[in-house]
Amino acid sequence: MKLTSPWVLLAISGAVGVLGWLAAVLATRYSLNTPVLPLNGLITMGIIVVLTLILGLRVRRWRNGDKKKMLNPILAAWTLVLAQACAYTGSVLLGWHAGIFLDQLQLWNLRSDQTLAWTALAMAGGGLVMVGVGLMVERFCRIPPEDGDGEAAPGRPEPRKPKSEGEYAYRGD
Repeated sequence: MKLTSPWVLLAISGAVGVLGWLAAVLATRYSLNTPVLPLNGLITMGIIVVLTLILGLRVRRWRNGDKKKMLNPILAAWTLVLAQACAYTGSVLLGWHAGIFLDQLQLWNLRSDQTLAWTALAMAGGGLVMVGVGLMVERFCRIPPEDGDGEAAPGRPEPRKPKSEGEYAYRGD
């Protein structure tokens, strides 16, 4: 599985940011409520971030040498998927709320109550934290090259390749 590219996340965030800005402009034009998540959404985002970080640290600890207990490979795969989902979700939330904040910035001097702008900024910050934790935990789940990529580590001989299709890494006597 390939690592998530920060450039892809930036492109997603930019595209969704334009959509968020457009939604805020249309909501203002037609006197509708601006589509921003409430601040209690930060609690949910925080729970997801903490859970992702705890599982990621567990995988990293095992990967870096604490191999007394066997790590469940399904748990490691779920941790990787959770980290990627966290990064993508954070990217969408960051873009959407940054677009709304940019729209609210134009009205900063005209309004006495800036709660909506601060809420959008807080949610964008929460999205940024989700992206950072997701990318970091995804790196925790990466297997070092000498363990799985088939490349020789410095000082080790090249891995032996099968001579024919029928040769395997074990002997089935």
